[in-house]
Amino acid sequence: MTPGELTARVTLTTALAVLPLALLGFCLGGASGALGVAAGGALALGSFRLLAARVSALNGVPATGWLLGAALRFAGAAAVAAVLLGGGWAHPLALVAGYSVLPVAVVLQGLRAVRGETPSWK
Repeated sequence: MTPGELTARVTLTTALAVLPLALLGFCLGGASGALGVAAGGALALGSFRLLAARVSALNGVPATGWLLGAALRFAGAAAVAAVLLGGGWAHPLALVAGYSVLPVAVVLQGLRAVRGETPSWK
């Protein structure tokens, strides 16, 4: 599996998992619950996609460029989350729930990729 395929599979898995969670968030917390889950998932996916693009284009980039890009990515995600939470548009737990779908998708897709490969010692 190439890095691009992994990124695409993680994106699809996360998006498909966030949709029912947003519906559940709406049932439990109303519009702020649904928006929190959807925004958390979108923030996580956006950050992941930017990180994947930076890693794939890392040929010979100095560490300061990488560090600046990571800091800007983090600051952007934090600013959007602060606006959503400060305005009362998103519930904090729902935002965390939406954001936490991405690590699960990364682990699942990584395990799936490893399981499909044959070990070199066989």
